[in-house]
Amino acid sequence: MVDRTTIEQWRSAPRLTAFAGFFERTARGESGAPDLAQPKIDMSLLDFDLEAAVFSDTHRRLWGHFDSHYFASIPYRLEEEARLGAAILAFALRAWSRSASPATIYTLGTGTGCLARALATLGNGRIEALCCSPTAANRVSFVAKRGSEHAHFFHGPFFDLTDDRYLSDPELFPFQAGFDVLLEDTTFQMYDRDRIKQLDFVVPRIRPGGILVQVQKLAHDDPDTYEERERQKDELFKTRYFSAGDISRKKNEVLNTMTGLQVDLATTAAALGTFFRYSVVTWNSGNFYTIVSSNSRTATLELVSLMLKPAIPPGYCYERLPVILVDTEAEPLAPELSWRCANTMASRAPRRQAS
Repeated sequence: MVDRTTIEQWRSAPRLTAFAGFFERTARGESGAPDLAQPKIDMSLLDFDLEAAVFSDTHRRLWGHFDSHYFASIPYRLEEEARLGAAILAFALRAWSRSASPATIYTLGTGTGCLARALATLGNGRIEALCCSPTAANRVSFVAKRGSEHAHFFHGPFFDLTDDRYLSDPELFPFQAGFDVLLEDTTFQMYDRDRIKQLDFVVPRIRPGGILVQVQKLAHDDPDTYEERERQKDELFKTRYFSAGDISRKKNEVLNTMTGLQVDLATTAAALGTFFRYSVVTWNSGNFYTIVSSNSRTATLELVSLMLKPAIPPGYCYERLPVILVDTEAEPLAPELSWRCANTMASRAPRRQAS
């Protein structure tokens, strides 16, 4: 159990203090928006997959102000959202079919909760989805385009979602028994470096057979390697959407402070190994990683098998995916890990010239 002193430290962390104004202004649309172009998904990187296209179309209709900023800031994160969203949707629907009750999903620290709203909308009563944010303007965006009555928003930091809160808040009643999927999106790094304490707070909310998915920005043991990947992100990708002045202002206002709260892949793996029997890196873009963890071998293999191959140009990916971080000797993952094949939309895919 996380002690009160740790909670108070999190309450004084940059996300709720130094960063609060930046996130509020960006979520209101007052600043932070791409000033050169809006991010647009490249379906060719997803092999024109039908499931990814359906998810992406639903997702894009629900964007708020913060979403365009976010997806223009991380190389190919928009394609990863479609890949990940389609896989989580299929995983959740399978969970619903087995239990004959709605699957539950919690996206922790996902701004406007666009992913949660898209999943709830596509689930059509078969998925109950929760998101949280301490930024008031994100709640405004959520309400404006809720998408489904099965999408729920908690206005506050993740550590205010205590057992007592789940029992007393009617909006949280669907989640009292925990979550089939819990996704943490670049949030822990804004509060603390102690990943064990952060995981200790959220892991008990994951149901047996459930999954933790994390999108993390990680430190690197070689500072020069980290900085080179940052230069690639800023100079080759973000310049498509942001002017040089905007990129520099964000780095000074947020990113330089955030770097001190990041941990490396080895530290991440050690923390995850404290709680989970299995953990796999399923995506990498520069210093960003998607990591899937569970105590269920079956669930881990199922979610990974529902993912398309990573939708990212090779020059941005520095890992040979998937990478196993935590495994067991008795029942290893490696022999059965595989991506799914795309359900290609023939009408949109490029046609081959007859020979």
